[in-house]
Amino acid sequence: MASPRLGTFCCPTRDAATQLVLSFQPRVFHALCLGSGALRLVLGLLQLLPWRRSVGPRAPATSPSASAHILRAATACDFLGCLGIIIRSTVWVAYPDFIESISDVNGTHIWPAAFCVGSAIWIQLLYSACFWWLFCYAVDVYLVIRRSAGLSTILLYHIMAWGLAVLLSVEGAVMLYYPSVSRCERGLDHAIPHYVTTYLPLLLVLVANPILFHKTVNAVASLLKGRKGVYTENERLMGAMIKTRFFKIMLVLIACWLSNIINESLLFYLEIQPDIHGGSLKRIQNAARTTWFIMGILNPAQGLLLSLAFYGWTGCSLDVQPPKMVIQWEVMTASAAEGTYQSPVDSCVVHESPTSRKVACVRGHTSDEVLSILSEGSDASTIEIHTATGSRNVHEVDSIPQAQGDL
Repeated sequence: MASPRLGTFCCPTRDAATQLVLSFQPRVFHALCLGSGALRLVLGLLQLLPWRRSVGPRAPATSPSASAHILRAATACDFLGCLGIIIRSTVWVAYPDFIESISDVNGTHIWPAAFCVGSAIWIQLLYSACFWWLFCYAVDVYLVIRRSAGLSTILLYHIMAWGLAVLLSVEGAVMLYYPSVSRCERGLDHAIPHYVTTYLPLLLVLVANPILFHKTVNAVASLLKGRKGVYTENERLMGAMIKTRFFKIMLVLIACWLSNIINESLLFYLEIQPDIHGGSLKRIQNAARTTWFIMGILNPAQGLLLSLAFYGWTGCSLDVQPPKMVIQWEVMTASAAEGTYQSPVDSCVVHESPTSRKVACVRGHTSDEVLSILSEGSDASTIEIHTATGSRNVHEVDSIPQAQGDL
């Protein structure tokens, strides 16, 4: 699990609240972390296996969008962070004497302290980067629907995600372990910056992402209405699908990380009490231990649950598949193409030939492309735009190509 308490534990002068949770059934707790992390990695790897796709015409191959790059980066960060949890929990379970070398009584040995600090910073850095990437995803989908983003912004996302993650992690670690790991200062003053730098990206995702997703859904509704001037059942269904996808993303994030916020609030309350082991605080102690174990199970599972929210189950395809809804999407006619949105720097040009008619975009997206970017994923969550071309005369207006999508 990812908690700033893992970093605080590396200090021999750790506070009583940290000692309370980390000393309560440590091998059982880390065994749960190990099992949850291993299950996430195994099922996550199964997600990468080839899966059965629907037979039919496919959209021409295009370069991945910025949102696709962002999701891959977030997945990589979560995967490596979960791997750090597995390694730390494995050492904790297999070599308890190695961990017990970090104590105020016995003094701090160099290798246990180095492993403790290194694994704590590794986990915090990668999960912080994952949160920043998820925030970038919410920003990007909003900018895409507003026609203000593209592959050119991916460099800015890299700088923001990795730069802020490294900056905050290093700053928190320096403040926590000053002047050295073996002589960490006591009190909350040196620990609070470490907790703030850990939970700031998480709180940003939990607060800002729902707002950005809500604005994106409203913009999608306006975009769908502008495609043909009406809001039909097909457009309404597509908007509901995108809204459901965003809802599932936030549901996973809240389910996996709300226990961290509750646990940290309880431990902080215990820290400011004169006697943490007082009888009147028994219920709060039990609640802190309970949420601590919940964190150990849910934190490593975030990556798998987010993958299911984005793409559905894509590994180990079964022969029996639920029926899919087929929606017919009409590509813009000549009059609709003339009303296609054109940004000051991006433009769409209509090319006509005796055999086909296409809408070509220069450094921009048509409405169909924008909507397909927002719904990238598997057959269960993706609308794939297929343009069918056929023989027709240049002056035949009623010969309109059809686009077919699978939900």
